[in-house]
Amino acid sequence: MNDEPMPGSDALGRLVALLDLEPLEDTLFRGQSQDLGLPQLYGGQVLGQALAAATHTVPEERRPHSQHGYFLRPGDPHRPVVYQVDKVRDGGSFTTRRVTAIQKGRPIFFCSASFQLAEASPLSHQQPMPEVLSPEALLEKNAAARHSSFIGHPSQFLLLPSQTGDEQAARRYLWFRFDATLPATPSLHRHLLSYASDFNLLTTALLPHGVAFSDPRLQIASLDHALWLHADARVDDWLLYVIDSPWAGNARGLAQGRIYRRDGQLVASTAQEGLTRLHDAPVR
Repeated sequence: MNDEPMPGSDALGRLVALLDLEPLEDTLFRGQSQDLGLPQLYGGQVLGQALAAATHTVPEERRPHSQHGYFLRPGDPHRPVVYQVDKVRDGGSFTTRRVTAIQKGRPIFFCSASFQLAEASPLSHQQPMPEVLSPEALLEKNAAARHSSFIGHPSQFLLLPSQTGDEQAARRYLWFRFDATLPATPSLHRHLLSYASDFNLLTTALLPHGVAFSDPRLQIASLDHALWLHADARVDDWLLYVIDSPWAGNARGLAQGRIYRRDGQLVASTAQEGLTRLHDAPVR
């Protein structure tokens, strides 16, 4: 980890420390956990820590470009998580790792992560960033726009008004960032982006149905998660998250996201399917 000082919130310092895993063996690492007041461990924590564990076993010049994982069991936010890395392949251009997150002797999550050497290509395009209000304009227009999903958590979110005029459309636009200046270490920003990519994703599938995350009848949990990293970005500057839910049914919802830098560069794409079961009576 870069020793550059990090001014700002204590909460962000604790989160950065959470991603600074303790090496136990060459391919075995331990990470501490955080309690966000959820019934189970926040999925973004194991996403970010698993990517950090895989990165520790890969040459620095190879950067992660994709991560695909499955959530197997609810994690315990009061226990550490052990990460076992399997060195699946070291090729000429690509490196593949498989990571299993373990608590109480049982896997709670596993993922594959792929890394690549930087390579120039004339075959390049991206979907353009939507035209939306800047974070500053949004705050000036509505001083109450700033909010955080979890008290004491270092993420900041700015929800934008519906771009379609339909508040129940299966689409969400939001700006997000971490609330203090971070070291310039690129790997730290990638791991934090993996961590943050789980926020607000699956709940977009609830919008067309007028069901809130806080509804006590709702049973909701991530089943899988995919992240594709296209370009580097600083997560202590505002990033635009555009999220769509193309389908929901059979007690599951699907959401897809695109994350842009201020300059319009598409830096990441995401996809997630999760359990969205609505009971007749309260279950939580």
